[in-house]
Amino acid sequence: TEFTGLHKNTTLISIGIISEDGKTFYAELNDYDKSQVDDWLQENVINNLYLKPCDDLSGIGRVDFLDEEHTCCNVVGNIGYVACALKLWVEQFDDIKIWSDCLAYDWVLFNHLFGHAFNLPKNIYYIPFDICSLFEVKGIDADISREEFINNSVEGKKHNSLYDAKVIKACYEKL
Repeated sequence: TEFTGLHKNTTLISIGIISEDGKTFYAELNDYDKSQVDDWLQENVINNLYLKPCDDLSGIGRVDFLDEEHTCCNVVGNIGYVACALKLWVEQFDDIKIWSDCLAYDWVLFNHLFGHAFNLPKNIYYIPFDICSLFEVKGIDADISREEFINNSVEGKKHNSLYDAKVIKACYEKL
């Protein structure tokens, strides 16, 4: 996820997910708290968003499936719209385990999409996993550059949530 800051009132800007078989879900929210966006967030996160805003739809949202098999789903909209699209997307999987990188904020914001943890879809395991812990268990400094660890094998821009998800997946596979 990308969000408006490391504080308790942070709001979700975008979320990127990639499955083991390469299916992707990417959403940009249009109702994050723009008053919390500082220069660093503007330059490193907001400028790396790539979906067109849907202001013409009164802020509700838009879903674009990039193929008939729904392997690539792009969503732009408010938190309710993104949550509905995500619920539909995760239905294609039997069992889901969430891996993230420094997941404290990611997991709270992910749960917030569904209202709270008890509302997670039944196919999502309630315990998240952190790639930082896996690095540590493998005896690798958890602060290592993820891109260097995978030899910059993923194209995109850091702090775009889908790019970051692809990098985390590549790290997981290498570990």
